[in-house]
Amino acid sequence: MAADLSELKQDLTRRMDGAIDTLKRDFNGLRVGRAHPALLEPIKVSAYGSEMPLNQVGTVGAPEPRLLTVQVWDKSMIKAVEKAIQESGLGLNPMTDGMTIRIPIPQLTTDRRNELAKLANKYAEGAKIAVRGVRRDGMEQIKGFEKKHEIGEDIAKTWQDEVQKLTDQYIKSVDSALAVKDKDIREV
Repeated sequence: MAADLSELKQDLTRRMDGAIDTLKRDFNGLRVGRAHPALLEPIKVSAYGSEMPLNQVGTVGAPEPRLLTVQVWDKSMIKAVEKAIQESGLGLNPMTDGMTIRIPIPQLTTDRRNELAKLANKYAEGAKIAVRGVRRDGMEQIKGFEKKHEIGEDIAKTWQDEVQKLTDQYIKSVDSALAVKDKDIREV
């Protein structure tokens, strides 16, 4: 028999895990008033004739709950790093102190919290759409197996139920991640 449920589930699980990983990365980029090095991950610095991730030109740290630091390795890169942080759209104001750039994390306003909560919901909905897209692909594969007579109608129904259970499990995972992030945004 060419069709195999475990292979199909393995492929769908891998793809749904990708949607969850993307959601976690998106959530890490949401600033919730607490200093976390992941906040600066999306920032690219114009360095040595190309765009480089910030963590490739310096060490990012969070020595205090409301302060990030970037220890720049090359003195000539300090201005470029400072500029990249200012232009990142994160609303941060870096201050240079020798080879270290100090970035205070401002307190969040109620309006900004609401914006972040909406953005978190948008990211979660995107993850759910991705998971449902993977489910749809899985269901189409099962129908294809059934059409080619590689599996019977009863087996197809069983497989579809398994794919739906897997989908429900991942949707719950997205919802719980959103609940944690929403609580994090509202309580800072």
